[in-house]
Amino acid sequence: MFVTRLISGIVLVALALLFIITGGDLLLGVMLLLSLIGMYELYRIFKVEKQLPGILGYIACITYYLDLRLDFCQDKMVIVIAFLILLLAVFVFGYPKYHSHQIMATFFGLFYVGVMLSCLYQTRMLPKGQFIVWLIFLCSWGCDTCAYCVGVLFGKHKMSPILSPKKSVEGAVGGVVGACLLTALYVFAISKVFNVNDLQMLPLICIAAVGALISMVGDLAASAIKRNFEIKDYGKLIPGHGGVLDRFDSIIITAPIIYFLASYFS
Repeated sequence: MFVTRLISGIVLVALALLFIITGGDLLLGVMLLLSLIGMYELYRIFKVEKQLPGILGYIACITYYLDLRLDFCQDKMVIVIAFLILLLAVFVFGYPKYHSHQIMATFFGLFYVGVMLSCLYQTRMLPKGQFIVWLIFLCSWGCDTCAYCVGVLFGKHKMSPILSPKKSVEGAVGGVVGACLLTALYVFAISKVFNVNDLQMLPLICIAAVGALISMVGDLAASAIKRNFEIKDYGKLIPGHGGVLDRFDSIIITAPIIYFLASYFS
């Protein structure tokens, strides 16, 4: 299991390097595909993955990503609101075929997976986005790795004993500190290439700290959904890791934070 997980992790990192360095339409297409798979994984829990609400969710996600590329709608929230109104119409005129929690989960799936995950692409397309986008991974995967190592070595106080008994307060602190240190090393290593001065380094480290804290919320939130429905993994797409939502749970919630903070500071 460990070998499978390690090999899958290496492949994921290699693909992330390829797609993010390339950027543009390739990255947009990959993020759309990941969003659709992630939405399918979530919709399957609520049994709408092949029903009309789920199909409308996929169409709304595709429309949202097309708008990111073609910019045919000035305010992208119009797409999200239109989707909600359409879902409510399906709920009303199809009553009692669909339960209210299915309709709410369908809308949640578009926003939680499709919209929030798209912020990774939007971060990449910012000025100096090819540099800033890696903060998302440093804050999520970097924090997760550091938290695990510190938790194993020094963890004594449980952070969420019922939801995730293995996670500790010490591990959480180690994850945030580790993400900040990794960010500082990363910024220092490429500072000459992207003309990053010392004054810009501190805001980036602060962004990393906020992102790392938020990433743990994303991780635990995804785990809470699985525990509610008594499932181990969202899917089996990535050997040793589970589905898209299992591997990208922290990135989904970190990407918007990095995007908006980076937009504000840049």
